Amino acid sequence: MPKKKPKKGNPEVHKDLKGFDIRINEFGEIISNFEVDKLNEFLNENVEDKKLREREEGEPAGLDEEE
Repeated sequence: MPKKKPKKGNPEVHKDLKGFDIRINEFGEIISNFEVDKLNEFLNENVEDKKLREREEGEPAGLDEEE
């Protein structure tokens, strides 16, 4: 099977994440040029959490039916 050629250039990103860069160094540490709080705020605004959606549709989590 032929190897995939690496893509050249930068990927398309959301306008709020322009210039975002994330890497993993040789020690396994995540290195980013954005603050974690700013990144989490963006994700909270733009990405729906599947686990929270299921919790809203069904019964509240943590309650047993036997009680």
